[in-house]
This record gives sequence, structure tokens and C-alpha cells, in this order.
Amino acid sequence: MKIVYSILGTYNAGGMERVLANKANYLAKLGHELTIVTTDQKVREPNFELHPQIRQVDLGINYTDDDGLGIFRKMLSYKRRQRIHRERLEAFLMQVKADIVISMFDHDVSFMHELKKDGSKKVLEIHFSRFKRLQYDRKGLWKIVNTWRTAQDLALARKYDHFVVLTHEDLTYWKGLKNSVVIPNAQTFSPPQRAALIERRAIAVGRFDYQKGFDQLISIWNVIHARCPDWKLDIYGQGPLKEAMEAQIHELGLEQQILLHAPVKNIMDAYMRSSLALMSSRYEGLPMALLEAQACGLPMISYACKCGPRDIIKPGKNGFLIAEGDQEDFADKACRLMENQQRRQQMGQAAWEMAESFDEERIMRQWILLFERLMKGEKR
Repeated sequence: MKIVYSILGTYNAGGMERVLANKANYLAKLGHELTIVTTDQKVREPNFELHPQIRQVDLGINYTDDDGLGIFRKMLSYKRRQRIHRERLEAFLMQVKADIVISMFDHDVSFMHELKKDGSKKVLEIHFSRFKRLQYDRKGLWKIVNTWRTAQDLALARKYDHFVVLTHEDLTYWKGLKNSVVIPNAQTFSPPQRAALIERRAIAVGRFDYQKGFDQLISIWNVIHARCPDWKLDIYGQGPLKEAMEAQIHELGLEQQILLHAPVKNIMDAYMRSSLALMSSRYEGLPMALLEAQACGLPMISYACKCGPRDIIKPGKNGFLIAEGDQEDFADKACRLMENQQRRQQMGQAAWEMAESFDEERIMRQWILLFERLMKGEKR
């Protein structure tokens, strides 16, 4: 098959970029012809290694050049960039004549379904929840714009040949769609053995931004430290809130207890050195941090945010789900596992066994079957 993925860029160290790299590499190894089309790559190298047979093409739209503009200037510029984007993407697709073209719910989502002359089937996949735009916590005119765009998302998803969501929870929010299906992310790796869970270290992974809620996790750790002072927290990531996080850590006097790390290529080693995985996100799609932690056999504690944690964590079995914002319960559940090694081991074993549900072979079979059905003209 000829398959094209369309995304803003592959230079970020985010979960969506990691998932794309894994899927594209898997398909390329099977002999399928893969192309990744970007809009804002700017000659930067992909953050995650790609199979040498994968073709990379950048359209040079550069939406991110408008970051920081006021709403009216940004809207005017966006309209112009959308027109150029459509023209260049359509010309490229006419040249490639792909079988399947996948939008990652990025800037192409508003028009890709209309590009029919190339003959490809158009698939839309979303890596966030139905209400992701409203969870950005924007105010004023931006809030009005995001509310309107949230309403439009449903209409747009309906126009694609198929629409793929990550969780059964999120599927319930896309009401009335007959072209939708759930295909979760696959876990990134499958270690030959699970983590020992003896180190007094917890781990959290994610971009340093509002979504990941690390401000709350730092406050939670202040409570944990009073009860379990010999434990440390490693947070891996990067992003615009790094300085604010460092200031909060300093204000609480936790410089020796909370360590911020830049993203690493082999994050599996960091999980394997840890004994507990924590996630404080305000919203998700299907969090790779939890899938990776579970693959390593770590018990997990997470806010029960929309969407994803409920599809991974079975409370009391492989971890705990905490009501959003309940920092006291979050800290208490964490300390319970820190103080009880036997309970940690039981939950870690359960996580290790339950990780099989997100095995790459199993997940990619679902994608290949979907592509084959679309090429045969089957809707479901």
C-alpha cells in the first residue's frame, strides 16, 4: 500500500510524534510505501528515528511562525496559510497517488476530506479527547473560538472515510458518527522483564505545559515528602513551563527531592529504574506515559481525566485513579504504595500482564485491517 501521514512536524519529542514514528516504521518494515508530509519541519531532523525507506516531505507552510500574534492578526494569517497548505497538499497527493492518506487532526483537518481527485481514502485520527480545545483553559475571544471549533470538529470527523479515536471513553463523546472506530496506541517497547520496583523513585513523563498538570504534581509531592521523605521524583520532559516548575520546586524546598530531566532517547531505562508512575494531566488522549510505565510493570497513579487513564488503569489492580484535583487522595494513594513493597509488586505484576492488550502486533493488525477494508470499499 501507498500510505501518507500528514502532521505539523516530527521534530517534537511528544507522544503523537512517537506513535507516528512507531506506526510508520512498522508499516515500512512490512514493505508498504510510507510518506510523512509536514508543514513546519524547517529542515529539522525527526526526533524519533525513522525507517530509511520512509520519505519525508515538508510543505513549508510554517503555521508556528504566527505563535504569539493577537487573535485577529493570527486569524488573517491562518486563512492565507490554509489556502497555501491546501494547494500544496493537493498538488503533492496528485503526484503521489496514495491509497490511504491520514490526517493527525492537525491544520489539514478542515479541508483534507475535500481532496478527492487523487483517489485516496482519507482517514482522520485524533490523539486527544473530544473536548481538547476547551481544556486549553483559554479566556476571552480564544475561548469563544475554541467553543465554535469544538462544535465544528464533529461535523468534520463525519466527512472522512474513517475516523479513529484512541479510547472507548472518548468514542462516547463523538455521538452519531457511523464512521468511527477505536484503535488505541500501542506501547512503545516490551522489556524482557519487568522493573524490580525496589528503588525509592517515582517517575512522571510529559511536556512541561498546562495540560500535564505538573504544578499540581509538585504540590502533591510536597505532601508525599512529609510522609515518605526518602523517595524522589524524576520528571522527564521539556516545555514552556520549565522555569515556573523550577521556581515552584525551589519555593517548596524540594530541589533534592524533585529532579527535572530533559527528554531522553531511551526512556525505557528511566522507567526500569523507577518503582511508581505518576500522571497529573488535566486532559489526555491515550497517554503514552502510562502505556510505557505499564509495559515496564510499574504500578500507576493518575487523575481520572478525559480521556485515556480509565482505559489503562483498573483501580486496585494495576494502579489507582484519582478524582481530578484531589491532591490529598493522590498523595495518600502514592504513599500507600511507597510504604508497602508487597502491594507495589502485586500491582506491578498485574500491570506487566495487562500490557499485552496494547502489544504493537495486536494494535497494528487493527490498522492494517482497517486500511485493507477501506481499499476494498468497505465502510466498517
